[in-house]
Amino acid sequence: MKSNITKLSLLALLAAILLAACGGGGTPESDATDIPVVVDNFDVIAEGRLVPADSASLSFPSGGRVLEILVEEGESVNAGDPLARLSNFDQLRASVASAEAERVSAQQALDDLVDNADLAAAETLKQIADARDAIRDAERKINNLNYGSREVDINSAQAQVVILRDKLEDAEEDYEPYADKPENNLTRAGFLSKLADAQRSYDDAVRILNNRLAAANDIDLALAEAELAIAEAQLAVSENNYEEVKDGPDPDLLANSEARLDAAEASLAAAEAALAEAQLTTPIDGTVVEVDIKIGEQAAPGEPAVVVADFSAWEVETDNLTEIEVPQISVGQVVSITPDALPELDLAGTVISISDLFEEKRGDVTYTTVIELDEVDERLRWGMTVVVTFLQ
Repeated sequence: MKSNITKLSLLALLAAILLAACGGGGTPESDATDIPVVVDNFDVIAEGRLVPADSASLSFPSGGRVLEILVEEGESVNAGDPLARLSNFDQLRASVASAEAERVSAQQALDDLVDNADLAAAETLKQIADARDAIRDAERKINNLNYGSREVDINSAQAQVVILRDKLEDAEEDYEPYADKPENNLTRAGFLSKLADAQRSYDDAVRILNNRLAAANDIDLALAEAELAIAEAQLAVSENNYEEVKDGPDPDLLANSEARLDAAEASLAAAEAALAEAQLTTPIDGTVVEVDIKIGEQAAPGEPAVVVADFSAWEVETDNLTEIEVPQISVGQVVSITPDALPELDLAGTVISISDLFEEKRGDVTYTTVIELDEVDERLRWGMTVVVTFLQ
């Protein structure tokens, strides 16, 4: 219909004209009552159709033979639930598992490369420190062999040996009661660590004392000089190694590991995408209203296979609201809705959107308006026609 502004407005206007015509035939009296002005404030009425507030028509993007149908019409589903699968689903799932394993392996290799570089740097720093200690000991030994130790140095070394031997004995006594305890016993582990430190300190003190007591001879001096040369060579090697690892992993190895990880992540993403195309999953909570596929049949790409709708809320889409009427409609406006199949039912609703794009229907320029129902009735069905009254 071209205009749904009720016919009552036209009747009222016609009545006003007739009254004016009848009064014009005689002489008006002085106390005649003026004819009231008719104001057109009638509600706009349109036709519409019920639709669920949310629905999804789902299809397989690539198509294929249907392996499983996991739901039936009328069944309730939650967002994320699988609905149907194609025959290559299991194969694609195995590909995802393989790609995930490769991604984990590539990540672990990269982590190990970085972690090992940090460990290598720490180890080379320790090697440098040990080499410098060995050089110092060798130089002291050579000096003692050539010139002999001062008495005060010998006495100091002897005293240090006595003190550290006493600490070593105390550590041995503390550890002895726990020697047979399990290795994971924390008390045993603590005393064992102290014993190892005490033994190391005592051995160092004995070595220093022996160096200071050593008498000079050609063999001892040659050995001491050889020890010095070895220590200096070890220091040079350790310093060179540190230069290679101090800035992190080898750039080429790092680039290869990062490239491997990137490739693994890309393969995993592709495998997951392929798997997703072999399974229909509902994006909404709702009810399965149509299953248009069968097991063993070929599902065409893009063809609707399963339809899911949320019937917990309803909307109405108008069908014939014309360009003459739409200026009187606004978002937020209250409406009354009566289903044609349930004329005794009067539902309240609110305008939530008015289309900016027109459609030509039956020769009229129309604009689709969407109304959200404030009430729900269990008798409502998708597609029911309704009468929409826009209250002024």
